[in-house]
Amino acid sequence: MAEPTATVMIATKNRRDDLRRAVLSCLAQTIVPEIIVLDDGSTDDTADMVRREFPSVRFYRDEISRSATVQRNRGVKLATGAIVFSIDDDAEFVSPHTVAQTLAEFASPSIGVVAIPLVNVKTSDAVLQRAPSRDGIFLLDTFWGGACAMRREVFLRAGGYREFLRQQYEEEDLAIRILDAGFFTRLGNADPIHHYESPVRENRRRDIFGGRNKVLISWYNVPMPELLFHLPGTCIKTLMHGVRQGHGLRWAWGIAQGLATCCTQVKVRRPVGHATFRLFRRLRKSPATPLERVQGEFHWPTPAASNADSGGAKR
Repeated sequence: MAEPTATVMIATKNRRDDLRRAVLSCLAQTIVPEIIVLDDGSTDDTADMVRREFPSVRFYRDEISRSATVQRNRGVKLATGAIVFSIDDDAEFVSPHTVAQTLAEFASPSIGVVAIPLVNVKTSDAVLQRAPSRDGIFLLDTFWGGACAMRREVFLRAGGYREFLRQQYEEEDLAIRILDAGFFTRLGNADPIHHYESPVRENRRRDIFGGRNKVLISWYNVPMPELLFHLPGTCIKTLMHGVRQGHGLRWAWGIAQGLATCCTQVKVRRPVGHATFRLFRRLRKSPATPLERVQGEFHWPTPAASNADSGGAKR
């Protein structure tokens, strides 16, 4: 059999019925991808359901929870498709064309990640991560980890997700390293994914990790001397965000943990180049920046695809 054009990986934990809907939506695509389900220590009958109802799915289970970040790293390594899609277990492709449409958006070899349009159905009908126009390529600084597609080779070259971060903003950390490798994240034009946010969420833990990880992402990636100004500014902005959310103490505790942890993370600090950092900040301040403007103003090198796996997806 021919190698799949794409792999869809789904990290899951204790969401059997949500997962069933997600897998069915993958199987309904016009280009049916390889499907990998990574069970992060579920205690319900998720494993039995997948093995019984979806024998074609590649299923991997950890007996203990290791985090979705760990599972996604594992999924990319196991994938055989050149393009790896990542969706949450409480999401679905509502259109059968989304995978095919997204594969076409890797035609430019400079694109490392496509942020797939997304609707958080339970909170708003707004379409997130959608390009302002189908004419041209529009860039952004980061992406939603549960609604994206990535070149497998680029993901691995950048080192994947930092597993120490576990959750919250790990995509931002990966996106800046992908940018430093010479590849961009673009806004997609595909039919949107629908995300039905599960009520089973550890909000306190999420807030603490959010504060901690904002600090650590600056520590890991921002070059000197910019770090001397950027890190304090990050702490202040992150705390203000927590206060606006009504959970300032949680976010403050996370920031304190992040600052304390920096001392133990000296050896893993790998700052990006100064040009990368400037471009990343530019994309953050001006989302949906046209690719040609970035390449023209920053003279950013366009990487060439070396082979079929690093180039565009097979049609």
